[in-house]
Amino acid sequence: MSENEQKEQPRRRQARGERRIAQLLEAAANVFCTTGYTAASTNAIAREAGVSPGTLYQFFPNKEAIAIELGERLMHEMRETYGEALAPVDPATPLEEAVGAAVDRFIAFNCDHPVFFALMHGPDLPGRITEEHDALHATLLARVEDLLGSLLPDASPADLTRTAQVCLSVHKAGLELVLAHEGAERDAYVRELKDVLIRYLEPLVGDRLGRPAAVTTTRSA
Repeated sequence: MSENEQKEQPRRRQARGERRIAQLLEAAANVFCTTGYTAASTNAIAREAGVSPGTLYQFFPNKEAIAIELGERLMHEMRETYGEALAPVDPATPLEEAVGAAVDRFIAFNCDHPVFFALMHGPDLPGRITEEHDALHATLLARVEDLLGSLLPDASPADLTRTAQVCLSVHKAGLELVLAHEGAERDAYVRELKDVLIRYLEPLVGDRLGRPAAVTTTRSA
């Protein structure tokens, strides 16, 4: 065997291992969404992945390790998502557009990864996931406060924190409704969520962001 072939073998094994891990994490996401974390089992995850429990244990010692790996990958993606969603807003941007763009990015992420909501807000999660989610929430809150600070320069830090907390709480409640529906009904709930946030922020922001003279309700006549 040549030297190049010897070097190539570990790389191939590593690539196969990464594909297997991705396969197991995708299966775990499906199981966690269907049964919840508490009721899920490594046997169920192995079945969903189409592998033996022994194969699963080659990569993960238990269900908790799978959840932690899945949670860490999702939170990394979420950090990238809110980095884009909460970028500074051009003062000429209409309030509806600014809110809509941020909501759309977060909704798209959660619709693409429904296990994120199920895993992060379910009971009996591993402590490490809970700690990392708390850190993620704190960072997200700080980013929302920074964004609101550019819109409300005269607001006190306490006011900004309170407003940011309300926005995040409204979004979380709306997201739960969005994920519980599909198709046109899901789209309707997304519009309602945007409408609630716009109507909450509009009197606070005033004329700082460009927008039409009046907010038009998204509900059908």
